Amino acid sequence: QVQLVESGGGLVQAGDSLRLSCAASGRTFSRYAMAWFRQTPGKEREFVAAINGADSTSYTDSVKGRFTISRDNAKKSLYLQMNSLKPEDTAQYYCAARNYAGVRTAPSEYPYWGQGTQVIVSS
Repeated sequence: QVQLVESGGGLVQAGDSLRLSCAASGRTFSRYAMAWFRQTPGKEREFVAAINGADSTSYTDSVKGRFTISRDNAKKSLYLQMNSLKPEDTAQYYCAARNYAGVRTAPSEYPYWGQGTQVIVSS
């Protein structure tokens, strides 16, 4: 089974930057489409960004121009560089994977998930 482990979360001030990482298992990582989602208590899990093996990407409107998703297939890792952070970015961030090349934005499209990493942005 594919296993995902996130890291890099923390407490920062508005306007600061943070880089999240996701370490993945498996021998076919390069063929998996990967994504970042976030969730706050009482709200639905929200799509943030996604990337496939061909480096095609997708971002939710609220993070365009501020966040950058990338991957390193040799290291089987996924990253999310977050710049100009805002208080509304505060959430538990999750790494997700699907064993197909297509980029998707719905949580139900991803069968593999990490445990999450907390990001708190103070004003």
